[in-house]
Amino acid sequence: MSTLILCLALFVGQMKPLQDEQVVRLHPNQNNIPAEFGGDLVDLIDPPAVIQLPRLPPKPGALGNSWFVDVRNHGAIAVTIMGNAQFSVRVGAGRIVHIKSTGSGYSVGQ
Repeated sequence: MSTLILCLALFVGQMKPLQDEQVVRLHPNQNNIPAEFGGDLVDLIDPPAVIQLPRLPPKPGALGNSWFVDVRNHGAIAVTIMGNAQFSVRVGAGRIVHIKSTGSGYSVGQ
């Protein structure tokens, strides 16, 4: 019983950060994530096969906070998210990926 409670607490603890984010949705014909979506959860409902991040990776904000987006793919197919020449990540159907700007590029992380 205590193992079940511990597992439940860990699961809920991991879900909490997503609840604090604003959820935005890309329009079906939109193939880019604007810099203004930084800090948001971007829902992809019927996405194109490739989506672009801002061409110039956003720099950290005035408080030193790094720019990031969480991307959740509700579509039926995997989506490739492209940044600058050194970055691309595939987001499978039903998956979420955390993408952050390093100021000069992008990385996937927590």
